[in-house]
Amino acid sequence: MRLALSLGRRGLGGTWPNPAVGCVIVKDGRIVGRARTVDGGRPHAETQALAQAGARARGATAYVTLEPCAHHGATPPCANALIDAGIARVVAPIEDSDDRVSGQGFAMLRAAGIEVQTGLCEAEARHDHAGFLLRVDHGRPLITLKLASSFDGRIATRSGESQWITGPQSRRLVHAMRHEHDAVMVGAGTARADDPTLVVRDLGVTRQPLRIVTSRLLDIPMGGRLAKSAADQPLWICHGGEADPLLVKVWQDLGATMIPCATRGGFIDLASMLQAFGDKGLTRVFCEGGGVLAASLLRANLVDQLVTFTAGIALGGDGRASVGALALDRLAQAPKFRLSAHHQVGADMVQYWERQTP
Repeated sequence: MRLALSLGRRGLGGTWPNPAVGCVIVKDGRIVGRARTVDGGRPHAETQALAQAGARARGATAYVTLEPCAHHGATPPCANALIDAGIARVVAPIEDSDDRVSGQGFAMLRAAGIEVQTGLCEAEARHDHAGFLLRVDHGRPLITLKLASSFDGRIATRSGESQWITGPQSRRLVHAMRHEHDAVMVGAGTARADDPTLVVRDLGVTRQPLRIVTSRLLDIPMGGRLAKSAADQPLWICHGGEADPLLVKVWQDLGATMIPCATRGGFIDLASMLQAFGDKGLTRVFCEGGGVLAASLLRANLVDQLVTFTAGIALGGDGRASVGALALDRLAQAPKFRLSAHHQVGADMVQYWERQTP
């Protein structure tokens, strides 16, 4: 099962709106087929692994990281494919909560006389499929917030200089994290200050994440690298109804997809924005700031995972904070996260946090 999970993880960021599933087929103690869901969401992992196994699938055990699908979509149900191949046993850690599946895949397998075992590596599977499950259950993608700062929590000097606080090893790891998400998102302030491209570099990959910028008034540089690459690399821009219609058209003509969003209190309503992302199929979004967007997401309790890179440098109280104002009066109001892992990356420290639920 852990091999199947590792295969599925290779598809994170590339299979949306479908889950990144891994499948391993074992016969007489030997692996006879293994695969992951292909980028774009099809073919599914099970059908590819069965094709590898061929006749050896009869009487074998299939380890699948999520309940096999039970509905007819662009392809027939994977549950039927497993039945037709003569699989004797299916091991899957968790049920798919999609109403079109939700126990029906397991029921089909059991009705065909196939032994079904669930629960193995359940925690790992729920972690890997968290974005897909969030979209199915709550209509929005998982949000990972990345913060890279000095050890006193600053992302730039008082003059705005910020490149580079963390080292090259940390930046390489960030690119790997981008590749594991469907989209990379920044706010207008970061787009103005850093002129980013938001692509994955130096990893030898061809698939790139979708790029998203939130800018209520579309106050982002028309001559920047995002604008220059909008026709070549998908770019979504989330804006409010107050944005100049002429600017909306200019960005559309450049190749960007414009996402009109509701606003509240002078800011984009992030909850409705994420619902729009879910409607469009996104399951995992990697947010790289800046401080205002980070604070807004934290204040709205919409950050599911937090990744912090800390450098051995102090920038002082007049430096720019990694998180904007939260307007907290009491500690009890502060967003809370649980440390799940940490390790050193070059000269920096990276920490992984999970949102605490009440």
